[in-house]
Amino acid sequence: MKKNILFICILPLYLCCCNPSEKDNNGKEPDEEIDNPSEGRDPLLQPFSEKSIWNMPIGSDAVYVHAHIEPATSMGMTLDEDYIVMAPDEEPIDIYENRAGWDRNKDRCVKEGGVLFSAPIPTSFIVSKETWDGLTPNAGLAVLMPDKRTIKQTQPFAKCGTNEATSQYVFADTDIYGQGVYGAHGGSGLSAIGGAIRTHELTPTSGPIKHALKINLFGRQNIYYDNKTKGYRWPATKADSYAHENYYKDRSNPVVPECRMGALLAIPASMNIQDLQLETEPARIIAQALQDYGAYLVDDTGWSVYAIVTEWSPNLRFADEFKKNWGFSFSEGSVDTPWSKDMAKIFACLHVVDNNSETSVGGGGQTRVPLSDPLKPFSPE
Repeated sequence: MKKNILFICILPLYLCCCNPSEKDNNGKEPDEEIDNPSEGRDPLLQPFSEKSIWNMPIGSDAVYVHAHIEPATSMGMTLDEDYIVMAPDEEPIDIYENRAGWDRNKDRCVKEGGVLFSAPIPTSFIVSKETWDGLTPNAGLAVLMPDKRTIKQTQPFAKCGTNEATSQYVFADTDIYGQGVYGAHGGSGLSAIGGAIRTHELTPTSGPIKHALKINLFGRQNIYYDNKTKGYRWPATKADSYAHENYYKDRSNPVVPECRMGALLAIPASMNIQDLQLETEPARIIAQALQDYGAYLVDDTGWSVYAIVTEWSPNLRFADEFKKNWGFSFSEGSVDTPWSKDMAKIFACLHVVDNNSETSVGGGGQTRVPLSDPLKPFSPE
């Protein structure tokens, strides 16, 4: 507890975000809508309705409750990769059942049952223990089907050869033109494509991120559980199966019942991000996105680290692009680098948007930034 207080007090603006129930009224006026909706948003790059939870900005009526996230001690920063395959014209391959799950002593590459479904995935896309991040990653796949509207999702996905793949759990189909809320993040039931930082984002020339993010936190320290809520809140449909014996068991900071799986976390509108004195440009971009859109808590990291969800596609991998663009890795072992210290400052200031709900996504009121452009009209060609 004492260590955490010292950590927070060195942040110059921490006191700016300490009122946990404050309502902010400094939403921005929306810009005019695009003149020609037919030139709208590309669903392959940013899917789902402009009023989907993944695209909806924070509102001026947002009620913020400080999450008091505990400092990560095991690594400076990590990522969780969503496997996003938007190649509907590729030849379909079969995805077979595998029951290894997250058991490190079992092999995800082995066929142990019948075909779960077939999907268009390039033969060159290899997802195996030689290429994936970590020992047993969450490994959620979102793949666009040949009709160019249906997204199928499954977890934990592996493709250790060219012409077939494996997985275990299959989730309900999603329409790329719909709300896109749910999918293959097993700890929450939320999407394995919405909210991911895509490979074309967070570059020196890409500008601001214009959608909500997804984050994972260490459940034993940061995700609240009780018998009434079962450790989750809307839009999550569940928490981890082990939540009752795991969440909040090692908590040192003040108890925050609002910070459950599915929580929308954001930097309060009353805070001036410049006062954080962030040293790295990508951290500044992430901080702005967290103030304008927030991030949904979708999974447990399982150890004392922060994680942000990013894209791995057949053509590009966000982690590789990030290092090329910025000269350092997104995943950082040391907690003492400028990038790690920046991310620690950001996570220390995250608040739960407590009135985020199905009828007031982002808290309601005037949105901080304009809604995303409407999607381009659907064309099967």
